Amino acid sequence: MRAITVTGPGGPEVLEWAEVPDPRPGPGQVLIDVAATAINRADLLQREGLYPPPPGASEILGLECSGTIAELGDGVRGWAVGDPVCALLSGGGYAQRVTVPATQLLPVPDGLDLIAAAALPEVACTVWSNLVMIAGLQAGQMVLIHGGGGGIGTHAIQVASALGATVAATAGSEHKLAVCRRLGASIAVNYREDDFVAALSATPRGGADLILDNMGGAYLGRNIDALAKDGQLCVIGMQGGRVGELDLGKLLAKRGRVFATGLRGRPETGRSSKAAIVAAVTERLWPMVADGAVRPVVHAELPITEAARAHALLDAPETVGKVVLTL
Repeated sequence: MRAITVTGPGGPEVLEWAEVPDPRPGPGQVLIDVAATAINRADLLQREGLYPPPPGASEILGLECSGTIAELGDGVRGWAVGDPVCALLSGGGYAQRVTVPATQLLPVPDGLDLIAAAALPEVACTVWSNLVMIAGLQAGQMVLIHGGGGGIGTHAIQVASALGATVAATAGSEHKLAVCRRLGASIAVNYREDDFVAALSATPRGGADLILDNMGGAYLGRNIDALAKDGQLCVIGMQGGRVGELDLGKLLAKRGRVFATGLRGRPETGRSSKAAIVAAVTERLWPMVADGAVRPVVHAELPITEAARAHALLDAPETVGKVVLTL
């Protein structure tokens, strides 16, 4: 088969459409004929040599895909050859075929085609596991979503709104702020011009009950300032650096909680596993997608042979939501 390979650490130009060995499903796995995959920031980091795949995972980029089941491994039940699916992957999505544990398969939500479905697994599992499974988001709470114009941000705004939360979002342009408002954010802050701490301090709660942060170190102190009493800060990225200053006095005074999570390195099964997250997303989030309360936000669809251009596009300031590669 063919897949996008990385000829060496570097920019988008190191991506190459090349012949690779065909994957085979092991026990408990399925083989998928890939229809589409989507680009995540982790893919850019892996391409640059900064984010190696976990042990045993494919070296091929791609953390999600959609397609049809081509073959079942031993012991797989509840799925059949020909079923349309989307899947959460540890790697391997930028290819014509990929294997994945059956526990990481999701049905294609009603009302979506395979191309749109490819944009969902990674953001859906990231957002649901953090906002709901860990933080226990409740209706009426105030949620601050950083990077509201990105793939995770556009999804998180919709999910939090659908669950009855009041949503604030940050973004770097008026166009992205308009998208955030359209998706359900009642407060939209241009982080290049305005102070999100001041905006949250002016709300009835005096801050956010939950902050979903992709910036890491650069925002750590200000995020604590933006928390309401008993608030929670969830760090899911380090786009603003690995190191920040944490004022424990402020955290104690607010009875705050800081936690950080990743998705790719989680175990396949067991407590807090990918299987548990996928099951919860299928049961509770997919109905919201089917009824239109939450929809994938796709900025562009490109053929997989143009993966280099797609990687560059993800970093472009005008890009909103996901970039999808089609086969």
